[in-house]
Amino acid sequence: MINEADDLLFEPTSKDIGNFNVFRFEPFQESPPKHPYRARDYFKISLVKGNCAIHYADKSVVVKDQAIAFSNPHIPYSWEQREEIKSGYFCVFTKDFFHQFGNLNQYHIFQPSGQHIFELGEKEWNLAASIFEKMLAEINTEYAFKWDILRTSVYELIHLAMKLQPTSTFEKPGTSASKRITSLFLELLERQFPLDELNPKINIRSASDFASQLSVHTNHLNRAVKEITTKTTTQIIGQRIIQEAKALLKHSTWNISEIAYSLGFEETSHFNNFFKKSLGTTPQRFRNV
Repeated sequence: MINEADDLLFEPTSKDIGNFNVFRFEPFQESPPKHPYRARDYFKISLVKGNCAIHYADKSVVVKDQAIAFSNPHIPYSWEQREEIKSGYFCVFTKDFFHQFGNLNQYHIFQPSGQHIFELGEKEWNLAASIFEKMLAEINTEYAFKWDILRTSVYELIHLAMKLQPTSTFEKPGTSASKRITSLFLELLERQFPLDELNPKINIRSASDFASQLSVHTNHLNRAVKEITTKTTTQIIGQRIIQEAKALLKHSTWNISEIAYSLGFEETSHFNNFFKKSLGTTPQRFRNV
């Protein structure tokens, strides 16, 4: 059975190095469940053999055979088993587990716009499974530096998946001021999502709001973002709001007025007009499809 976030007990590490745990999937023999769509406060890597559907943000991906999936606290998701899960593994860890050991958010697979699910061939499946088996064995040892070995294993899984993507899909690291400002802007924007009962409303929405938070002039922020992304600051904010609106309309129980308020619209009519201009349909029609 696929365990859920609130049911997981992290393996104790220490207050200073965050939390980590690794599990095998238990084959599910009965009626396949559909797990809730919600945000969670940890990163998760899942390796699954069996037919299932994974819903995240405003996307859905059907896994027909075997795949590896990556999720983070900024990407709410749900699992839908369509038949018995034949085998698999998953590991969960907090951001603090990788403190001073790298920034997980730099990797495309953990970014909202990135690819999060990868179909695997038999060779890749066997390699990934061997990494998980190594983690399961290591976590039960008394070795003083086992957490470093487990971090290394997580990075092995990350790079195994990333190598399946064409090199051109990854941004080359840059050191320019524009690159740094744009990265900070995107990180600040993403911190506000996903919206749920614990995080019910975005607080900063306009380009000037973001510029103020970053202590730069609005024109400076706009130039930097345009240079790096070829899009305006307002376009990127709008696209992210639309992405969240679509997810809330499809997966939350909030009504249209509540969703409009959560996304920073003073009037529901303003949200309706914004949504229709962006997608050519109203929020209610989108929800009902």
